[in-house]
Amino acid sequence: MYVCVLIYDMKKLVFLLLPCIALAQQLKQVDFISCNAILTPQLEARALTGKVIYTFHVKKDIDSIRIDAKNMTFSEVLVNNKNVLYKNNGKQIVLFQGYKKGKNTVTLVYKAQPKQTLYYTGKEESLQIWTQGQGKYSSHWFPSFDDMNEKVLFNITIKLDCTKEYARKFEVVSNGVLKEKKQEINLSTKENYSVFSFEMQHPMASYLLMLAIGNFKYKTEQSATGITLENYFQPKDSAKYDFTFKDSKTIFDFLEKEIGVPYPWQVYRQIPIKDFLYAGMENTSSTLFDQDFVVDESGWNDRNYCNVNAHELAHQWFGDMITAQSGTHHWLQEGFATYYALLAERALFGEDYFYYALYRNSLLLRKEAKTDTIPILSDKASSYSYYQKGAWALHDIRETIGADNFRKVIQNYLKKYQFKNVQTKDFLDEVLAVVPNFDAQKFQKEWLESYQFPSQRAQDLLLKSDFIKKLFEIQEKKNLNLLSKFHFFQDILQSDASYFLKKEIINQLKNVPFDQKESLVMLAMRSNSIEIRQTVAKTITSIQMSFKNEYETLLEDKSYDTQKEAFLNLWKSFPDSRATYLDKAKNWQGKNDKELRILFLVLFLDYYKKDKDFPMYQYYFKELKSYTGPDYESIVRENAIENILYITPYDRDVLKNLVMGTVHHKWQFVKFSKDTIRTLLKKAEYVSLFTKILPELQADEKEQLNKLLLELSTNTLKN
Repeated sequence: MYVCVLIYDMKKLVFLLLPCIALAQQLKQVDFISCNAILTPQLEARALTGKVIYTFHVKKDIDSIRIDAKNMTFSEVLVNNKNVLYKNNGKQIVLFQGYKKGKNTVTLVYKAQPKQTLYYTGKEESLQIWTQGQGKYSSHWFPSFDDMNEKVLFNITIKLDCTKEYARKFEVVSNGVLKEKKQEINLSTKENYSVFSFEMQHPMASYLLMLAIGNFKYKTEQSATGITLENYFQPKDSAKYDFTFKDSKTIFDFLEKEIGVPYPWQVYRQIPIKDFLYAGMENTSSTLFDQDFVVDESGWNDRNYCNVNAHELAHQWFGDMITAQSGTHHWLQEGFATYYALLAERALFGEDYFYYALYRNSLLLRKEAKTDTIPILSDKASSYSYYQKGAWALHDIRETIGADNFRKVIQNYLKKYQFKNVQTKDFLDEVLAVVPNFDAQKFQKEWLESYQFPSQRAQDLLLKSDFIKKLFEIQEKKNLNLLSKFHFFQDILQSDASYFLKKEIINQLKNVPFDQKESLVMLAMRSNSIEIRQTVAKTITSIQMSFKNEYETLLEDKSYDTQKEAFLNLWKSFPDSRATYLDKAKNWQGKNDKELRILFLVLFLDYYKKDKDFPMYQYYFKELKSYTGPDYESIVRENAIENILYITPYDRDVLKNLVMGTVHHKWQFVKFSKDTIRTLLKKAEYVSLFTKILPELQADEKEQLNKLLLELSTNTLKN
């Protein structure tokens, strides 16, 4: 999961002179065992009401017990079915009476209207309700525990108000097996609820709690071991199902066999979410992933879901079944998920793909080590360290002790610590138990405690691959003249060598005059490889007339990225053919970001800018402008705003839509919107325009724009 490291806030809590108890101490004295919850989303109010009953065991005398609960209101708090006094400080609910040594229950009836973690996006039929707990904490929508060391058996029932007809089409997903689905209808009040009851078999950390509600369909498959795999999609995306979930069952079966420990839960679901905050999130038994990975064949060739698919699935073992004790050991989750995703991709795409990914990541890590001085074993380490360096560290162990021994280590490690929390020493002890002569101290010092990347060791491991040796051989010829390497390149392009090698050759030819490299380029073009032909599209940006017809065939490739590159290069190279190219692209849509559609609209409007009264000009302008508004996902809006500002810089509606982006739930779009406004405000005419639209904005939008205007004034005074 590509999110920031979880760090528990250990601020002291003082209430009625009771002694402060750190959560680490509470865990030693109190064990929360199970939770039964009934949740009711409030569709109109975009809030949530719930009743949560925890069973817990008091092991030692304790003055107060805390449950994390951010900005919630409680209408009822019972301990052992009796009303008790309690403290709600806005961050936690604190219990200090009514419990005893041994088994207890606490019942919490609450309401939450969180600004983060639980999101309501879209409206009516396009409404989606979903959660993203890691990095923001589930305690914003569910009274729970921000510390991942507190593991609980959760059973959740969701009551969905189906008074509105559109809600009757919605599917509801939470953690665990769907044990019951029923209707509750009250004829006198006309209340109509769909009730979904989910049940877990094993405990988990609270940050893995999830909820997803929306207009979804799903298809099921069975794994080789009989696990039900549910793959969700929006009805409009039914034609994209096969490529979105391509190889999903293969990935599941591979990982279960490679890891050697049965999948730890009873069901596995994958649900795409519009404007999800990250690529994916490994909630226990139910992964949420970004809608951008919902693709057709061309989209799959550009950016498929396989890596994220395998990464989030691997987390079901590494992160969900066993969980790091703290952020210091976060690599035990992300490094493992990253490495097993690479192993899955090796099974799908071959050894060369696997080694090229390791090689590419080694270059990235060497570069990062020049400025990133925080090692893996730190709760402040970078994502590059946790993910890529963590994966490389595991590759080193696997290559050092052998694949069979590595599997034994993993199996022992998972079985010993299943449904518990772990630290790095636990894993390394299991390595030593299988391979006693493994130098764990050296490994930890080189890979985990030093911020430097062990380049020489990585190089040695890479050179086990003949493919990497050939890649390095090609790279060594980079500064040689073409004549001296022509036949060497020609032989490789004519062979069945990996497309990575052929791409390296085409990249080396980038600045060579076309007449000198033409025969080699033609070999690449006729390879029928999407990847190689795309490299030609990217490296030949000025097209000779003699190559025009051949280059135009790139517009037919099943790759939206290739089509975009080819279209732009042809547009620049052959102005007289622009009308033809526009006709060619008039029905293009592209990926989820509508990049190709927006490209067509922008170039059409630029081409006909002297004929603004032309009916199609106004029609297409209106379409482009609509993409800047809230009916579309942020990736579409961002693309449209960037482009339309060149065509109509001072359009009030576009500027209002831009301000609207500053209060979006997706932080990446918020950053884009604010940064764009900051840039525009450098011009006096925009200061005037934004000031004029202030009265037309919603209160939260007005607040954000005022902050940006104040920021401008403050910076102006400083300068």
